[in-house]
Amino acid sequence: MKSKVLRFSVVLVILTLVMTACAAPTAAPTTAPATTAPQAPAATVAQAPAATVAQAPATAVVQAPTAPSTTGGGAPAAGTGWCSGTKIVFFPGGTQGGGFETVVYNGAVAAAADTGADVQYMWSDWDPAKMISQFQQAMATKPDGIAIMGHPGDTAFDPLIDQAEQQGIVVTSMNTQLPLAQAKYASAGFGYAGAILYNAGYALGQEAVKRSGVKAGDKAFLWGLLAQAGRGERTKGVKDALEKAGLKVIYQEIDDATNADPSAGIPTFTGIFSANPDIKLMVTDHGNLTGNVQSFLQAANKKPGDVYAAGFDMSGNAVTAIKQGWLQLVIDQQQYLQGYFGVLQICLTKKYGFSGLQIDTGAGFADKNNIDMLAPLVAKQIR
Repeated sequence: MKSKVLRFSVVLVILTLVMTACAAPTAAPTTAPATTAPQAPAATVAQAPAATVAQAPATAVVQAPTAPSTTGGGAPAAGTGWCSGTKIVFFPGGTQGGGFETVVYNGAVAAAADTGADVQYMWSDWDPAKMISQFQQAMATKPDGIAIMGHPGDTAFDPLIDQAEQQGIVVTSMNTQLPLAQAKYASAGFGYAGAILYNAGYALGQEAVKRSGVKAGDKAFLWGLLAQAGRGERTKGVKDALEKAGLKVIYQEIDDATNADPSAGIPTFTGIFSANPDIKLMVTDHGNLTGNVQSFLQAANKKPGDVYAAGFDMSGNAVTAIKQGWLQLVIDQQQYLQGYFGVLQICLTKKYGFSGLQIDTGAGFADKNNIDMLAPLVAKQIR
């Protein structure tokens, strides 16, 4: 009897231990899963930093994300007029309707539409003296910012830039650098959007020599702007590259009349080619002259391919000249970006205190191999 009672007691103890062991795990999940990491990703979904700081984590998990344009701390979305009320005077550089400068202008117009800035435009016919006088006129209107072309150079421009900065006007440059002014006022928003001129000139000269097959002793014609401080660095780059290759460089400065209207340069061009009929390579350091290469060569009784022609900047005329074999190589400085970033720089500085940005817009070549891809954008005056 005692044996049966003992066996029964042992069985009862074992069953009790088993039931206790089976029941213990069921209690644990009531706390552990509820506080584990699977909820954390929902907290990171919240878009606005302000919301995650202000709310407890449990609230942030269930709060619907908000668009950046409605938050207090985020930058507004494009097209919301975040720079409205900011007055800007903008220099496209050349003549209204000109091929190159119209693309610069279009970039500025797009930036004005995206930001809401109030932008006024001053056309300078690529005349450095006119740019100086227009800058003085622009200052008198007391704008928030002025986006300039740097063709007059630091010596001529910097005293006026000093005055503008003292008046709280943000100044930034495009197309041609003003290195001294940029270094002095970079922290105040003086930036640069454009090609690095000497480098771009040297790259085009070097590439033209390589592709054209010219040899040391051959003649090359260079039509440029060496006399202009700052702007002349690009012409100097081309010249250095041609001379390093051993070419005999025939140089011609672009006069004021041709600078404003390329057709005015036809007599100069034909005279040079008449005196040097064996020129094998030509480089035009001016977007509007590059676009008129066909007219120049036809006036000199040349046929497509007789002279290897290279130059700067895309235009509708340049596209046609490339397709028809008159123009072989163009370096594209993407001047639309110069216009866009000129306006944007002033808005970023005026609204958010950003310092000046340096943006190199020009590094690519256009030729018969990629012109079909670029042509539609050139037709829209974006490239």
